[in-house]
Amino acid sequence: MPSRRTVLAGSAAAAFVAGAGTAAPAAASSGGLDREALQAALDRIVATGATAALARVDSPAGSWRSSSGVAQLGRPARPVVTGQFRVGSITKTFVSTVILQLVGERRLSLEDTLERWLPGALPNGAQITVRQLMQHTSGVFDYTEALFTSVEDILRVRYKTFRPEELVALAAGQPPVFEPGTSWSYSNTNYVLLGMIVRRVTGHAYGKEVDRRILRPLRLRGTEVPGTDPTIDGPHAHGYEPIEQDGVVVPLDFTDLNPSMAYSAGEIVSSTADLNLFYRSLLGGRLLRRAQLAEMLANPVGELNYGLGIYQQPLPGGPTVWGHTGGIFGYLTYSFTTADAATQATVSVNPWLGDFSAALIDLLLIAFGATAPVARAAAPAGLLPAPGFRLPDA
Repeated sequence: MPSRRTVLAGSAAAAFVAGAGTAAPAAASSGGLDREALQAALDRIVATGATAALARVDSPAGSWRSSSGVAQLGRPARPVVTGQFRVGSITKTFVSTVILQLVGERRLSLEDTLERWLPGALPNGAQITVRQLMQHTSGVFDYTEALFTSVEDILRVRYKTFRPEELVALAAGQPPVFEPGTSWSYSNTNYVLLGMIVRRVTGHAYGKEVDRRILRPLRLRGTEVPGTDPTIDGPHAHGYEPIEQDGVVVPLDFTDLNPSMAYSAGEIVSSTADLNLFYRSLLGGRLLRRAQLAEMLANPVGELNYGLGIYQQPLPGGPTVWGHTGGIFGYLTYSFTTADAATQATVSVNPWLGDFSAALIDLLLIAFGATAPVARAAAPAGLLPAPGFRLPDA
């Protein structure tokens, strides 16, 4: 299958490029944000590789939110700026927060083994700790590499309901990537296991604990843990994936899917406002005790500078921020905050063929105060990977 970065399908491209310059009016409070530059960068995300994009910035200089592109190919309506989207692996920060709350309550320890809480889940569970699962140093095979080996595989299971045990079994049948604690490799299986641990410790599904401990206290009304519900309930832009039909790449609407395929590794649906508030509250100390927040951010490792369910992202010419990115079929999301919880930026993109990375980096650098063009120009392409659930390239 042709790569999203190298092929542009004629009919589909025309459909979204026609709407790429049509942006929703930016809603903003008074302040010092460069709204024109932010909107220009958001429009360029769509023009260079997306059907739609939403963004929101909250900072001491003010707030800004906007959208660009079209909510659905073939229709002129703009995306609703307050709309919902699938956040993919940003789910991991929510799960990590619940785990660390349980640690603060002394209901489990980061040094507990997987075997203690989920006996027999993996052959080497006695050598894997909760901390290693959270930081991707467990060496556990990523089940998505076995489940999503081809487009046909994905289409076959798109609406299937998976039990988390089924997802773990896909990984259990594979040898470890490395011995626990000896290296780093991103694995969605780690967070499926953590969701199962939350259920074992509390007696409740992890989603109920996320709702009780995070969503309701923060009043994140645009955020939900959908379980097996294949639809996005609120206003939303559609997500697409490129498939080949009769030798032509065409967009397949992938908005609806059974999110149990992602479970606690990537199923949450949210909004830009909710994600900004979540990360502001997390880094601001509203969700975790001081010791557990320090554990979350301490000693980041691996190619993503990964802490415990959150990672550190240096921005050239700007600050080092904390947050997560996420990808699930038809949706890519980027959500970051400054370490002092003063400024947050979230961008949701419905990617299409092309490469919007330069425009995305530009938007984030503007949001976080790197206004000098020279600083923004120095940002390397590919700075912001979004690991998650994607169609395999042929």
